[in-house]
Amino acid sequence: MTTTRIGHKQRWIPWGALLVASSLLVGCQIWGGSQETVGKTSNQDAAQTIPHYTGEKSKVIPFVYTGRKELSLTFNGMGDVVTMKRLLDELDKYQIKATFFLPGMRVAEEPDIALEILNRGHEIENNTLSQLDVTKLGYEQIYKEIQLGNEVIQKQTGVTPRYVRTKSGDVTDEVRLAAAALGMKGVVSYNINPKDRDMKDAKTIGEYVARFMTRGGIISMNTDINPEVVNSIAYIAQAAKDIGYKLVPLGQLVANGGERKPLEQIPGYDAAKINPDTKNAAYRFINRLETNEPKIALTFDDWGTDKTVTKVLDILEQHDVVATFFLRAKGVEANPNLARAMVEGGHDVANHSYSHQVITKLTPEELQQDLVKAHRVITEAIQQQPVMLFRPPTGVINEEAAKVIAAAGYRDIAMYDVTTLDWDSRNSAEDIVNGVMEQTRNGSIILLHILDDIHTVEALPTVIERLKAKGYTFVKMADLIPD
Repeated sequence: MTTTRIGHKQRWIPWGALLVASSLLVGCQIWGGSQETVGKTSNQDAAQTIPHYTGEKSKVIPFVYTGRKELSLTFNGMGDVVTMKRLLDELDKYQIKATFFLPGMRVAEEPDIALEILNRGHEIENNTLSQLDVTKLGYEQIYKEIQLGNEVIQKQTGVTPRYVRTKSGDVTDEVRLAAAALGMKGVVSYNINPKDRDMKDAKTIGEYVARFMTRGGIISMNTDINPEVVNSIAYIAQAAKDIGYKLVPLGQLVANGGERKPLEQIPGYDAAKINPDTKNAAYRFINRLETNEPKIALTFDDWGTDKTVTKVLDILEQHDVVATFFLRAKGVEANPNLARAMVEGGHDVANHSYSHQVITKLTPEELQQDLVKAHRVITEAIQQQPVMLFRPPTGVINEEAAKVIAAAGYRDIAMYDVTTLDWDSRNSAEDIVNGVMEQTRNGSIILLHILDDIHTVEALPTVIERLKAKGYTFVKMADLIPD
């Protein structure tokens, strides 16, 4: 017997769960044997054969679909008592609730640590029994790794795990099938991995997470490898605060998220199609609406990080202004939640191509392929048909390209009459403000950008305030366009 201590508790380690796990695994030759021996069977093995599940696979969760300002901090493994106590104290300091994927064997060895995790308000999920490399295991061994991990965690903590994650985060069909057979809600991967296994320092870990922080993101870190993980919490907490995001447990993130429909189930996904018959396609350029009413449209092009785009969205919300976002779909593909947040904020989303090439340099086939791909990526991201407006990258377009675009389903070519070249970081916030104010008139369409490291975010509040002071009303671009 031995004792372990965490916080102010002390108790004898109950080895019963460990022995139960050991006896159950002997038949599969996982416990105490090399992975190369897996697959050898005996009469006892045959009697304990687990049927291979053939139903629907468990879902994979690399991130959660949501427009909310939330993401999850998750940990794998279980460090020693001192490390875990420091980590829990650090999470408390920054009021972060996290999700811990714990190996069943470590829970059996040191249940007090697992109980303290729960007492501090965090979640516990299954990191398999002994963190073996699942890519080298057969279905039955994977099943028992998950099953016994669940059983040990439930026995020692009273918690029944809902999710499983493998040691590396790798997900195979066999893992998904075993998880489904055991009634698990999902196999959790991640979309933010700061690679702390490489023994990076705390600041480097924190800066990596900050750079890739997204709504609905799942950060994956390890508690038992690099002690700098503990010190990185301060940097991660600050990064979330800078954007205005909250770190919540995985269960809460999933509960607040939504299910993404397959593309083919979304009305309007096929509103853009390849169509080689371009000769007589009708199109129209829209630069400005001729009107005596003080209505204007604020539009934003391209793509940026969560930090930049969220600041733009926050400013628009604070000033009760709606806008139209022309999105570079390659960026949307990598971060669909950010596009969804725009729609949930009451804004319109439209097509700015997939790869952001000068379209007059593309063949008709290449242009339509790019356009249709962008349409489908954006549609799937926002789970609805985008506004059917296309804005050409760099603003360069000719009659031939316009016909190609119109034939594919985008009749309206969305241009602008107010531009300040804000994409050039040499143009200051004052330059941007002055340019907008000098050019804007009734029916104007204002072009700005959501790129990182430019001065648009700095200029935007002043732009809005001064335009409102002149009596202008902001509408979405589609509302300026006659039928």
